[in-house]
Amino acid sequence: MERWDRAGRGAAYGAALALAPYLLIKVSWVIGSLLGLLPVGEGFDLAGWVLLNTVTIGMAGIGIALGLALVRPWGMRIPAPLVVFCAWTGSGFLVSVLPFSVLSTVLGAADDSGDGGGSDDPTMPGWEAALVQFGFIGMGLGLAVALPAYLRRRWPDAFAGRLGERIGGPAGGPTGERFSDGTRTVRPPWAPALAAAVGLVWLYWAVGGTLGLAHPAERNASGSLLTGVGACWALAGSAACWALARSRPARLPRRLPLAVCWLGSGSLFAWSGWKLPLTLFLALARPSDAALAELPENLAVAAVLHTAAIASGIGMLATLLRTANAQVPRQEAGPTAP
Repeated sequence: MERWDRAGRGAAYGAALALAPYLLIKVSWVIGSLLGLLPVGEGFDLAGWVLLNTVTIGMAGIGIALGLALVRPWGMRIPAPLVVFCAWTGSGFLVSVLPFSVLSTVLGAADDSGDGGGSDDPTMPGWEAALVQFGFIGMGLGLAVALPAYLRRRWPDAFAGRLGERIGGPAGGPTGERFSDGTRTVRPPWAPALAAAVGLVWLYWAVGGTLGLAHPAERNASGSLLTGVGACWALAGSAACWALARSRPARLPRRLPLAVCWLGSGSLFAWSGWKLPLTLFLALARPSDAALAELPENLAVAAVLHTAAIASGIGMLATLLRTANAQVPRQEAGPTAP
């Protein structure tokens, strides 16, 4: 077993183990609140608190199962669409949590956890908060090593070669150019342009812009930091998607834009898929003014942006999968194979 594969297998076990305390904490919150032994989170009734934490229990369970699937033999037999979707959304969530956790600690901006899972409740003991943070960081670091190793074992050819190389044909040319063997470069679709637009708006808000905000005073440093991290991934994923579709710059190792497009599109889909239902609930149900003030954005603007982010994330993933199918076979890749 080569060194990279051994590291990936160890990281997969570590990722599953790191998230286990978070799962147990959430289970204890649900059971404790139902039995009246633990308080309900501020701003929630019992039903809402139980529902929110039950959802996060399910997400944690999927994360642990994903970590084990990346290392156990049965993980290689899971249907490819299920593996791709769970790994894509999971890495999309964690790729923003990791830099946010590091930067918020360094900058002292973590006045709330920003995970959207209710872990910022003021009644949480410090040791629980530390375990929750450890779970997210450990899971993210583990997936960062284990997921590429798994994907490389299962679909080795998709990561071989360099941009512009085609089976039986020369390096790719301009968008849509036909090669002698009848293949084409993938024409860049609307998705990366839409992702870039969303990323620019988020970046504008992160650096202090107020256009499109209904409650600018409600912004805090950690919220702006998380928005900025999401903006950077949206812009990076957009650029990588264009590079894949245009096969430019030529000779760039294919695995680099594949990885960035994967993470950027996953971040767009996962975070906006989580935030859009909350935004729509606040806009349609109109709960208390205090609840509405929790989101500084104009709710209509936020809903449009999250919808666009979800659509662009799906479109970028589709582009990634199409370009991955135009890979160089392992036996032809030679020294360019990873």
